[in-house]
Amino acid sequence: MGTDADHKGATPPRAGSARGLGLETRGIEPVPPEERTARVRGLVPTWIAANITVLLLTLGAGLTVTYGLNFWQTLVVGSAAPLVSFGLVGVLGIAGKRGGAPGMALSRAVFGQRGNLLPGALIWVARWGWETINAVTGAYALLTVLDITLGVRRNGLLAVTVLLFFVLATFAISGLGIRAVRSCAAWASWLFGAFSVLVLCHLIARTDWSGVFAHAAGPESAMIAGIGLIAAGGISWAPTSSDFTRYLPRTASSRAIVLDTVAGAGVVVLPMVLMGAVMAASTPHLAVAADPAAFLGRALPPWLAVPYLLITLVGTLLINAMSMYSAGFTAQTLGFKVPRPWAVSVNAVISLVLGASLMLVATSFLDSLVAFLSLLAVAFSAWAGVFATDMLRRREYDARALLDTTRTSAYWYRGGFSPAAVTAWALGLTTGLLFTSSDWFTGPLAANNPVGRYGLGWVATVLVSGLVYAVLPKPAVVPAAPNGSGAAEESTTLAV
Repeated sequence: MGTDADHKGATPPRAGSARGLGLETRGIEPVPPEERTARVRGLVPTWIAANITVLLLTLGAGLTVTYGLNFWQTLVVGSAAPLVSFGLVGVLGIAGKRGGAPGMALSRAVFGQRGNLLPGALIWVARWGWETINAVTGAYALLTVLDITLGVRRNGLLAVTVLLFFVLATFAISGLGIRAVRSCAAWASWLFGAFSVLVLCHLIARTDWSGVFAHAAGPESAMIAGIGLIAAGGISWAPTSSDFTRYLPRTASSRAIVLDTVAGAGVVVLPMVLMGAVMAASTPHLAVAADPAAFLGRALPPWLAVPYLLITLVGTLLINAMSMYSAGFTAQTLGFKVPRPWAVSVNAVISLVLGASLMLVATSFLDSLVAFLSLLAVAFSAWAGVFATDMLRRREYDARALLDTTRTSAYWYRGGFSPAAVTAWALGLTTGLLFTSSDWFTGPLAANNPVGRYGLGWVATVLVSGLVYAVLPKPAVVPAAPNGSGAAEESTTLAV
């Protein structure tokens, strides 16, 4: 993590004219300098909270049961996955402190005002699925707690009611804005850490470690596939990274942004994946559990299962709140002329409908999760490859041009499109899908080659989109507009 010298500044006293946990009124417009007083170290609890989910236990168990990895191989996978995925998330977060705006608003400078609608719409739709998966996970956790503590048995009506409660709570936090998200993340991080230590102690005392370490090593190809699977979830945060760094001052350390992002994610991902792998040694059905929360409730004693599930419920709630918070910005960049909280409500309604369908209809939660993650990673990686490559050449964003969606915008380019960015994005997306295999979709190149066999379609997407964008001729980088009055006219410039 960064040093104290890297973390200058104070927690922002307000966000869009809101104090305390009040409503953040600021939308996609760049944050003015006087409000950009956040601390880089605040990214650590933010990304801790973004990974507090029992799904990591399920994926960790899957590495042992499905992929055949032993403890030491799982250790490597659990260490490498957050380094790869959240390393990219941290790098993209540098754009937030440069431009002071959400990621999909800054993306207008790369793709053009109209061109940005293409990846923006796909990312927005992909978020529906990500938020649905998390909403169902949170609802499962609460249903399990009700069963353990009160003996309330699950039924369809109760499941939908609990899901509705979860979605409303998510909307309340994400609707309030960045201060509410940060405050909840800080508390959840401490509580999750404390109870994770208790679970770890319980596992150490009850686990047959000779059986754990006797597990034969799996093939190296399975390790690569495992890294790709775990990292796919982290990649989903790539377009939203700037949303959580836009309140940082322009003098914030780029290095600290990357290190603290990776540290926050890694401190959760590695222990959770290892815990899932260890639990699978005695309870291998965790890897294929239709309801991972209920399985966890049976695997742990009630005195430990209840508080741990409640903490993971809060964590999942925060994951969805962060996702919906960013989805509100994405909706605004797509042309929804509504305040950010109302833009957030669209995703809340969609996740409720899709979540109810998944809980009542889907037969295999894990299969749905893996299939979705493989497609989600490709959708987000196509944008990330282009945007990350553009950051190598762009050191400034014209704040006035970001908000000007007319032909007068410096980011109008050719008919509102940047041909290089749109072409690279489309080719990267197509390439990734060709190599992707899932229960929902299988590309023609998903077999008989290392990329498809190892589940690295999203890696091919990043590389192809980034390389194509690097070699194609790009529109001239228009100098930032002269400083004017107000945040909408402010030009933001910062070298790394």
